[in-house]
Amino acid sequence: MTEQSAIARAFNDRPTPITAGTVQQKPSGMPFQRYVPFGTIDLPDRTWPSKVITQAPRWLSTDLRDGNQALIDPMSPARKRKMFDLLVKLGYKEIEVGFPSSGATDFEFVRSLIEQDAIPEDVTISVLTQAREDLIERTVESLVGAPRATVHLYNATSPLFRRVVFKGSKDDIKAIAVDGTRLVMEYAEKILGEDTVFGYEYSPEIFIDTELDFALEVCEAVMDVWQPGEGREIILNLPTTVERSTPNVYADKIEWMSRNLSRREFVALSTHPHNDRGTGVASAELAIMAGADRVEGCLFGQGERTGNLDLVNVGMNLFSQGVDPMIDFSDIDEIRRTAEYCFQMPVAERHPYAGDLVYTSFSGSHQDAIKKGFDALEADAKKAGVPVGEYTWGVPYLPIDPKDVGRSYEAVIRVNSQSGKGGIAYVLKNDHKLDLPRRQQIEFSRIIQAKTDAEGGEVTPAEIWSVFQDEYLPTPENPWGRIALSGSRSLETEDGRDLLRAEAVVDGRPVTLSGTGNGPVSAFVNALAGIGVDVRVLDYAEHALSEGGDAQAAAYVECAVDGKVLWGVGIDGNTVLASLKAVVSAVNRAQRG
Repeated sequence: MTEQSAIARAFNDRPTPITAGTVQQKPSGMPFQRYVPFGTIDLPDRTWPSKVITQAPRWLSTDLRDGNQALIDPMSPARKRKMFDLLVKLGYKEIEVGFPSSGATDFEFVRSLIEQDAIPEDVTISVLTQAREDLIERTVESLVGAPRATVHLYNATSPLFRRVVFKGSKDDIKAIAVDGTRLVMEYAEKILGEDTVFGYEYSPEIFIDTELDFALEVCEAVMDVWQPGEGREIILNLPTTVERSTPNVYADKIEWMSRNLSRREFVALSTHPHNDRGTGVASAELAIMAGADRVEGCLFGQGERTGNLDLVNVGMNLFSQGVDPMIDFSDIDEIRRTAEYCFQMPVAERHPYAGDLVYTSFSGSHQDAIKKGFDALEADAKKAGVPVGEYTWGVPYLPIDPKDVGRSYEAVIRVNSQSGKGGIAYVLKNDHKLDLPRRQQIEFSRIIQAKTDAEGGEVTPAEIWSVFQDEYLPTPENPWGRIALSGSRSLETEDGRDLLRAEAVVDGRPVTLSGTGNGPVSAFVNALAGIGVDVRVLDYAEHALSEGGDAQAAAYVECAVDGKVLWGVGIDGNTVLASLKAVVSAVNRAQRG
């Protein structure tokens, strides 16, 4: 026996010490006895634990259906179209665009995509329906003229739904799936022309709680009707409609189904995890390892309750492991801004890969390690004779290079919540009632950091305010900027757009700027284009500085000006004028250099 193994054996054989300081958890008092543990699967020869994901699965975005139906304020047609165009731009080839039989809004949106020729030839749209004949007919009607389309039919199969919701037997539930499949085929043949490449997807809803042998029986019965074969795929989608098991149990179920399905080579085995236990991403990844070919989800996990699977998270996880996700996440902030606009819901600041704070370390020791990591990376790349952007990534605390998703390094290295951004934001809010958006806090903290680097010592609240005014708010004592705005007036045109006229001084001369748009800010941006200023508004926030009739408002606008992205601030008693002044502030800053 070697010395090392003898030490290890002695260590493992030693009695477990009980010390006076051992912590003992106390009962919570919560009624945990009401809940039954989720059962495991007898699959002793499971293979998925040793698998490695080496290529991206097929993706289906369900933002426009599953994600949309979970919104407090469902998407307008304009917001739906913006989301659809984003999904196409990112590279999604299968997109669930609605539930056409649910009402006129979804039906007309599907029709608009087809009639406006908005669907690329290589993109397949998908529509969902329940297994009722009138709903199936209406669903298929929505697809007339589509180049590629899939009808997705579902019915719940779990014991609880059979007993409580449907009050039916297993045969009754199977008949719903079989009859629904037959009706989809009949109406597709009757209504759709040969120009539509037509596909079919079936989901035994609540699969996670359905007995495996019964789920298999229903799927086989559905396939007997559809008759999958060469050139005739069927998509079988196995959802964790309500996530209740640990991800390993879901993976076992996926592997069991993958092994036992007949005609497996003609089946696209699909997974649709939800996130009720907070493990939707893990469920999807283990399901891929267990044999799933296809993954359904939403950008940033939008969806009912705690949401659907987060497609961005899973895709970026693949990217971080050297696997091409086949989706372009290189401008993560633009993806997030578009999703926030469409969903009218924010993406959390610590949301994986996309949140404002996910590449920022506030701890001084973390920042020191990151800085040393960047220095080492540059040195190693130089030694290898390759550009840094092509060298194998490896920096402490950063799982990926922020630049690969369009982020800068400044916020990563320079911002510190304790001594930088947090303190600066507190002073401005406490002393001047200015509540800066987080990304502007980051921008301004870099300006203060540059001052402390150059001058050293402490920056007082008065100095912070002086620097803020000099950066964003010209004063009579310190006037600067090419443009000064004195007033504006807005009228509504016959087509509902805003016509804005603004009085300003440009390069020392009084002028009247005029433009139209779908709001005062949009109209003002178009007016500025008339004097050669290229500006695009990316983000906007405002709040009151005080109460009463003479209350002032503060507006914050993030703009892209001639390729530069930066913030502007406007303060005025009129909220519209405050917004316009904020745009002027950003434009003046960009041209100030």
